[in-house]
Amino acid sequence: MINVAILGSGGLGQNMALLIEQKKEFKLVGICDRAGYYFNENGIDGLTIKKAGQVEKIPGAVLSSNSIKDLIAAHKNKINAIFIALPNLPNEFIPNVATELVKSGYKGVVVDALKRTRAVEMIKELDRDFKASDILYLTGCGATPGLLTAAAALAAQSFVEVLDVTITFGVGISNWETYKATIREDIAHLEGFNPDIVSKMTDKEIEKELEKRNGVLELHHMEHADDIMLEFANVCPKDRVTTGGVVDTRNPKKPLSTNVKITGRTFDGQISTHKFVLGDETTMAANVNGPILGYMKSGMWLYSLGVRGTLTSAQVMPHFGVAKESYLEVQEKQKEAEPVLQASR
Repeated sequence: MINVAILGSGGLGQNMALLIEQKKEFKLVGICDRAGYYFNENGIDGLTIKKAGQVEKIPGAVLSSNSIKDLIAAHKNKINAIFIALPNLPNEFIPNVATELVKSGYKGVVVDALKRTRAVEMIKELDRDFKASDILYLTGCGATPGLLTAAAALAAQSFVEVLDVTITFGVGISNWETYKATIREDIAHLEGFNPDIVSKMTDKEIEKELEKRNGVLELHHMEHADDIMLEFANVCPKDRVTTGGVVDTRNPKKPLSTNVKITGRTFDGQISTHKFVLGDETTMAANVNGPILGYMKSGMWLYSLGVRGTLTSAQVMPHFGVAKESYLEVQEKQKEAEPVLQASR
């Protein structure tokens, strides 16, 4: 069983709690928001979090103005993996959280759903710190970057040269307040906006901007980390990767089907395009949180093999189920064997 802590209790954090309930390999033991944290080694019910809305309203929650630090300090030895479900604004916010995790003494796997290129670059710059602190950090592991980036890396195997990767996403939600942080991040990609500007906007100002656009955001040539991640993975130069999409903040139906197209040249000189399309019935939460858990499983497996530092979703395939001998069983065997190994040295 993988004990998970979620940092953040917004739309993605709450839906992740509900998803974990249906995954036998996982147990949610900790969650926090800006006002407090809640920890229960026996497991936390996702519906309880959903009903409470805010972590500090859960019976038994600990009020704290420094909830991440306090949660990890008190329970780090009982947490195997962490999902950072916090706002990506400004760019340095999640890298700063990652730095706090390094300082906390936490040892284990950390997974995020970072989107912006610069933010992922900042996480990569912490690689040495993660290695020194016994942390394996997997970044950009949601839908895009994440699932679609990995699909591009896999499809690239048909080619000797990848000429173009085009990611197009469609997102439909009933109202923007369900995913405030995500919508803010999308607005930051619009002309005339940036992460610093949007992070200072009030909710009313966001609502006015959405009203101007009838609730629909059309996004083109986004500063999305798929580009740098595919370059890190040596799939293609980042200037060959384009990401864009349409977000409807007033309608749960997707405005278009999310897909990735990978065009390349084969060894015999043919130019061809692979296309991977996500089903319209899968929601943003399903396409982000599902891959997050898949990468978390891969992270646990790699961690048991001694891998530390920073990897992106383009460098690792997510796991769906647990192998016959799970990563935690491997770790237990390593612990049991360590005294024998020490004695023989």
